[in-house]
Order: sequence, then structure tokens, then C-alpha cells
Amino acid sequence: MIGIMLRINMADLNDIDLNLLRVFQVILEERSLTRAGHRLGLTQPAISYALGRLRALFDDPLFVRTPEGMLPTPTAQQLALPVGRAIASIREALRHAEQFDPESSERVFRLSMSDIGEQVFLPPLCERLQQLAPLLRLEVKQVPVAQVEEALRLGQLDFAVGNLPALKPLTRFEVLFREPYVCITRKRPGLPARSLSSELFLELSHIEVAASESSHRNIDDALRAAGLQRRIVLQVPHFTVTPQILKGTDWMVTVPQRVAQIFNEGGQFAVYPLPVKIAEVEVTVHWHRSFDNDEGNRWLREQIIETLGE
Repeated sequence: MIGIMLRINMADLNDIDLNLLRVFQVILEERSLTRAGHRLGLTQPAISYALGRLRALFDDPLFVRTPEGMLPTPTAQQLALPVGRAIASIREALRHAEQFDPESSERVFRLSMSDIGEQVFLPPLCERLQQLAPLLRLEVKQVPVAQVEEALRLGQLDFAVGNLPALKPLTRFEVLFREPYVCITRKRPGLPARSLSSELFLELSHIEVAASESSHRNIDDALRAAGLQRRIVLQVPHFTVTPQILKGTDWMVTVPQRVAQIFNEGGQFAVYPLPVKIAEVEVTVHWHRSFDNDEGNRWLREQIIETLGE
């Protein structure tokens, strides 16, 4: 790393196109020259030319083509953090000079949320933004929790929304709402009308949603603490596939109440309170303290809180 910095310090900054740093960052994030070009509005030859200049600048291949995409070399991995910080600093400096007007702003905001978060949160938020900020753009990603704080700090993300307790000590956050978990299964003869006994709950087969970015995996820990051990017959990484599975089986899934309402819009499922009390879901919106006073960040933060909060 010291050798890298010495080469850059010796270079004449007047001869360096700072846009190359943005190209480096986007290739690092997308792992694809084609996708990076689409995102930056550059042609394939232009993005390849920029990568060639980056390779000459840092005297390293930086990215190696593999079946999994353009993988960063050790040098590129070392450069990721300082380049990200530099771009975030430039972006922050430029925002000090601009007035944020939601009615005319074409600014791009980047949000991280899970697949079910997209279903629950995006429709009302997009409806509000269409009315108040028709030119504003959103990019939604599913970023692993372990990477969210750094992405927020570097300005690669503006907000993360979801059930994200691990982020609380690391970021600014606001609680949007709390709600209970419920269990949901296909309607059929023999089911109780209103409540589910713990015996029937344990008798049924269950789907477990075990997304890496979600804390819903803690449901089983809470159930075990209450002396309940459910029988898991399927583990899936996302919520959104479960309604189709429930329609064709007698299985059950435990989900937050609002998720159950979305799944049950057609009324084909029976929804019950859990037979044991466990901690409610707490949905929060997170941002980095560096952007506390950024006008655009503050404005969109208020829209998220007013739209999604209780």
C-alpha cells in the first residue's frame, strides 16, 4: 500500500482525471464492465479505455476477468477504502454548494432493504416521491448488513431500512414502527377460527426464512427460550417465495404482521397470533452521521419517516 501511495504522490495531479476514481469504484461494486458502463452512461470501449488508464496509473491489473465477474486484485482491494473516502469527500464538498429543491432535483438516492422490504416500503414511498419530487431517482440494493455501515459512511448508500438491530451502535437511526410476528398457513377445514394452540403450532411443518441480512432468524431462539421447538421442513433465503409454497402445502411460516397482510390480500390464508409472546419486529431507517446536515439526505429522511412511520 505504501508503494501505491508513493507512485500516486509522485504523479502530477493535473494529469489525473478524477473521473477515473468513480470508474474504479463502480467496477468494484458491479464486478462487470458492461454493468459499470450502463450505470455510468459510458460505452464498452470507453469503460475499457478508462480501466486501461487506471491500470497504468496504479501499475496493477486491478481487476481480473473470471466466470464470477471482474474480481479485484489485492491492490484494488487495498484501494477500495481510500478511493471510496475520496469520492465521498468530493460528493460532500459539492453538495455544500448546491441547494436541494425536491421539485426539480434529479439527484440519485441509494437505499438498502430486503426483498420483503421492497414490497412493504417501496410502494407508499414511491407514491409520495412522485408527488413531491418527480425527477428524483432511487436505486434499491440488498446489501449484507456487515457492509452497510461502510457503504453509508462512504456515500455508496444513503439509507438502509429494515429490521437491523446490529446497525444501531454504528449509525444514526430512527425507529419507524414496531409490530408483532404472526403465523400464516393455507385456509382449510379443521383449522381454528381465531387462535392457534402451541400444540397445533408444533404439530405443523414450518418454513424458515433465513436471509443473511435479516434478524428474523432469531425467531427460533425466542421460541426455544419459551420451550417450543418447531419442525422446519424448508429453509429459504427470501420471504417473497413463501406465498406460492403455502398455497400448495399445509405448511406454516412466521412473518411480521404487515408481511402477512400483503401475502393475504386475496384472503386465501389463515393468520394467527403466535401461541407464545416474543419480541416485536422493530423496523428502523439508518444513515451516517456525516450526512446529518446534507439537505437532500435530511429531506428524504423526513419523507421516509413520515411515510413509513406509525
